[in-house]
Amino acid sequence: MRVLGIETSCDETGVAVYDTDRGLLAHALYSQIRLHAEYGGVVPELASRDHVQKLLPMVQKVVAEAGGSEAIDGVVYTAGPGLVGALLVGACLGRSLGFAWGVPALGVHHMEGHLLAPMLEEPKPEFPFIALLVSGGHSLLVDVKGVGQYRTLGESIDDAAGEAFDKVAKLLKLPYPGGPALAKLAEQGRPGKYDLPRPMTDRPGLDFSFSGLKTAARVLLMQLPEDEQTKADVARAFEDAVVDTLSIKCERALKQTGRKRLVVAGGVGANKRLRARLKEMTVSQGGDVFYPRPEFCTDNGAMIAYAGCLRLAAGKLGDTPVTARWALDSLTAL
Repeated sequence: MRVLGIETSCDETGVAVYDTDRGLLAHALYSQIRLHAEYGGVVPELASRDHVQKLLPMVQKVVAEAGGSEAIDGVVYTAGPGLVGALLVGACLGRSLGFAWGVPALGVHHMEGHLLAPMLEEPKPEFPFIALLVSGGHSLLVDVKGVGQYRTLGESIDDAAGEAFDKVAKLLKLPYPGGPALAKLAEQGRPGKYDLPRPMTDRPGLDFSFSGLKTAARVLLMQLPEDEQTKADVARAFEDAVVDTLSIKCERALKQTGRKRLVVAGGVGANKRLRARLKEMTVSQGGDVFYPRPEFCTDNGAMIAYAGCLRLAAGKLGDTPVTARWALDSLTAL
C-alpha cells in the first residue's frame, strides 16, 4: 500500500509518501518560523493562510518524486489535535485528492504520528514501550502496548516543556523560536552555577508542571546582572531542570510499568542534553531509548503517512472531522 500523508496542524507544512514495501519514498517540510518570528509566536490565521499557499505545490512535488498519483492507494491528513484553521487546510485538500483519485481519505491523530515516528528508523522499537511525547504543545507519558493501545500515564497540568522553553527564552531576549536558541545558549553556561526546581518530582505521580519553573527562572533573572554569561548560566540551569524532570518521570514510568524500552518524540526530543541523559538512564535500567531522526522530531508529513498507512491497511475508513482536542486514549486498537 502506498499512502500520501499531509501534516498542517500548526506552523509546519509536511508532505510525504510512504509505501509498506519500500518505506518512505519522498517527503518535504516547510517551516513558518520566519513568518511568525516578528510576533514571537504562532499567529493561527497567518499559519492557515501560509498552508493554503504552500501545501498543493508541495504535494505535487512529493507525489511526482514518489512515482505519480496513479500508484497512490490512500490519502491521510492530520485531523487533530491542533489549530482548527490549519487542520482544515490539510483536511480539505486530503479529502479532495481522495475523491479525485478514487482512493480512501482518513484523518490521523497528530500525537499518534509522533508516537510512531521512531518506527521510520532502524532498528525499530518493539512493542510494548513507554513513550515520552514532548513538544511545544504537549508533554505526555504514554504506555504503549501496540498501535492504538495507548494508556496515558501522565501529562502537563499547565505549560508543556517546549512552551516553557519558549517562554524562558523570551525572558532571556532570545530570538524565535526560543527552544533551540536557549539550548544553544545553554552550551556556554556553567553547570551548577544556579539551581532551579525540578517540579513535581518530590511527590508520586507522572504528571508534569513547568509553569512554576518558568516563574522561578524569571525571579532568578530579576536578581542578576544582565550580561551574556549570566544569561548563559540561567539558560543552562533551566535546561538542566527540564532535562532532570523529564528523566526522573521517565525512569519512574519505566519502573512502575516494568517496561524496558523508551520512545521519545516531539520537538523537545531533539535536545542533545535530553537525549544523552535519557540514554544514560535507560541503560542503567537495562533498557534502551529510541528517537526519530531530528528532522522527524518536529511536525512532519512522514509520521502522518506512516501512522495513516497502518490504519488504512487495517481497514480503518471513514470521514474524520478536524478537532482542536482529541484524546490519544480514545483511538481504536489495530
